[in-house]
Amino acid sequence: MSNYPPSDSENEISRGRRLFGREKPIYEVLGGGKVADVLLWKKRNISAAILIGMTVIWFLFEVVEYNFVTLLCHISITIMLVFFIWSSGAETFKWTPPKIPEVVLQESAFREVASTFHRRFNQLLSKLLDIACGRDLPLFFLAIISLYFLSVIGTYFSFLNFLYVGFICLETVPFLYDRFEDDVDHLAIRIVQEIKRSYRRLDSNFLNKIPRGPVKHKKFR
Repeated sequence: MSNYPPSDSENEISRGRRLFGREKPIYEVLGGGKVADVLLWKKRNISAAILIGMTVIWFLFEVVEYNFVTLLCHISITIMLVFFIWSSGAETFKWTPPKIPEVVLQESAFREVASTFHRRFNQLLSKLLDIACGRDLPLFFLAIISLYFLSVIGTYFSFLNFLYVGFICLETVPFLYDRFEDDVDHLAIRIVQEIKRSYRRLDSNFLNKIPRGPVKHKKFR
C-alpha cells in the first residue's frame, strides 16, 4: 500500500473530472460552429468530402509524384474545357447554360477557419510556455519526451506525409474521443497519475538526496 497522499489525478478520477481539467464539452473546446461540425463528423458529407479530397491530393503528390504547378495547370485546363463544351453545346442541345457565381468561396468561411486556427495556436503556444516554466515537472518531462519522439518520427516522413498523417488524426481523433470520452479520460488520467507517482518516488528516493548549497538571501537596505 502506498504511503503517498492521493494526487490531484486520483481526486480527478474520484470526482469524474475530465482530462486537463476540462469542463466544457469537446464540441465547445474545438470552437463550435462549422469547424467543430466537420471534425466531429456531425456533417458527414462535408467531412467525408474533405477527407477524400485530401487523400486524392496526397496520392497525386506523394504516390504519382505530380508537380504542384503541373497539377494546377491540368486542373485549370480540364475545368475550362468542361465549361467551354457546356457553354458551346447549350444552344445546340438545349442545355441550361452554366451560371458563373460572382462569389465562389464565401469570405466568412475563410475568416472562421483563420480565426479558429489563430485562437487554437495561441492557446497551444501559451500552454507550451506554461509547461516550459516547470510548474508541473511530470507534465514538462512528458512534453519533452513527446516532442522528441515526434522529431524522430518526422525523420522517417516527408513533410507532405507528415501533414497528411496530421490531417487524418485531426479528422479521426476528435470524433473517436467524442464517442469514447469517458473511457479515454479515465485511462489518460490513470496514466498521468502513474507518471506523477513515479516522479514523487524518484524525487523522494534520489532527487531530495542530492546535496544543495545554502540559499543566500539578499539584504535590502
